[in-house]
Amino acid sequence: MPDLSQIVKAYDVRGVVPDQWDEELAELFGAAFATVTGADAIVVGHDMRPSSPGLTRAFAKGAASRGADVTEIGLCSTDELYFASGQLDLPGAMFTASHNPAQYNGIKMCRAGAAPVGQDTGLAEIRELAEQWSVSGLPATDATPGRITQQDVLGDYAGYLRDLVDLTGIRRLKVVVDAGNGMGGHTVPTVFDGLPIDLTPMYFELDGTFPNHEANPLDPKNLVDLQHKVREVGADIGLAFDGDADRCFVIDERGEPVSPSAITALVAARELAKHPGETIIHNLITSWSVPEVVKEQGGQAVRTRVGHSFIKQEMARTGAIFGGEHSAHYYFRDFWKADTGMLAALHVLAALGEQDGTLSQLVAEYDRYAASGEINSTVADQAERTAAVRTAFEGREGVTFDELDGMTVTGRDWWFNLRPSNTEPLLRLNVEARDTATVERLRDEVLAIVRA
Repeated sequence: MPDLSQIVKAYDVRGVVPDQWDEELAELFGAAFATVTGADAIVVGHDMRPSSPGLTRAFAKGAASRGADVTEIGLCSTDELYFASGQLDLPGAMFTASHNPAQYNGIKMCRAGAAPVGQDTGLAEIRELAEQWSVSGLPATDATPGRITQQDVLGDYAGYLRDLVDLTGIRRLKVVVDAGNGMGGHTVPTVFDGLPIDLTPMYFELDGTFPNHEANPLDPKNLVDLQHKVREVGADIGLAFDGDADRCFVIDERGEPVSPSAITALVAARELAKHPGETIIHNLITSWSVPEVVKEQGGQAVRTRVGHSFIKQEMARTGAIFGGEHSAHYYFRDFWKADTGMLAALHVLAALGEQDGTLSQLVAEYDRYAASGEINSTVADQAERTAAVRTAFEGREGVTFDELDGMTVTGRDWWFNLRPSNTEPLLRLNVEARDTATVERLRDEVLAIVRA
């Protein structure tokens, strides 16, 4: 029996096409998805990668063979698929490999209402069935094959977002958007249509070979073109979306990146203004400024592990109105607790346009500390290197440790987190302090131990 563990990850399917998976396997995933969810109808969508339409249609065929009606929404962003799952109350599947290189593709799956499907919530069973059926073939069924129909939800998606954040009264803004040849080039024109925005588009042509740069704004080199264009045209703000447009990164009027932690704090403050006293979720490597702002605004801050499954679990448990991560994933209760970079972008545009100052002035109150960003180190033994760092800091006055996710070491005016990658022999370091000199001192001390 084949082993699909290389492509079935913790939260999605991801691999090289056709080397690791193909349309034949996609059909089995579709049949397994319909079986495990027990759905009599599902919705599917896909990004702009060359392999996406064929994989999506094969998945739809497999689901229909088990008796499920399939609504194809065609080209879409991941958060547009979540919108369709929520609005239509159907399980959904999005074909994308997000920011990965062109030869990759994948599937992000959810239950009705955009509830995530991961290893503990159905993905392991889907993998098991696909493995069995790849040997035995699809079993016979008495079910009447489902119908496959098409529906365009882009306009409804755009209208839903604009209803959540009213931008009609803001001052006119000059906005540069870098879609990275990804799905932002499909969604931004419709979402921004009719708003008081002068849009300068960059790389809006849908092209899954990514001819200009990787659609991964987390890597600073992929922001360089946007930073240059913001300065060149004198824009008020720049926005960068990843390949499937579920993450959004922000550039200020100087061409400088705005920390996703600052965006989290800004959006949290806006959401708490509408919903006083409610809960905000943040992962443990967002800035100290996030819980500080939440407390100042009268909200309750809840700290979680890194990763969307933990954020979504805590949002469901606490009824939180909003959640943010350092990786520029932003989650909204008003959006079925799913992540949507576009909604976060609209909040930032509204906040900027409702006052006369610049973006750098606006976010200054939310960006209070110096930070290292995430630094990766390849190590032979993650646990042994982490223990060596702990030994070096144990016994220092006022220093505390916690192990919610990796190891977080906290001093009086600084903290750092060292956590292992689940998929690679890496340790990831994040440092924050009140000043840059302290960040650099801690960074160098910890890296010297990790890389010894």
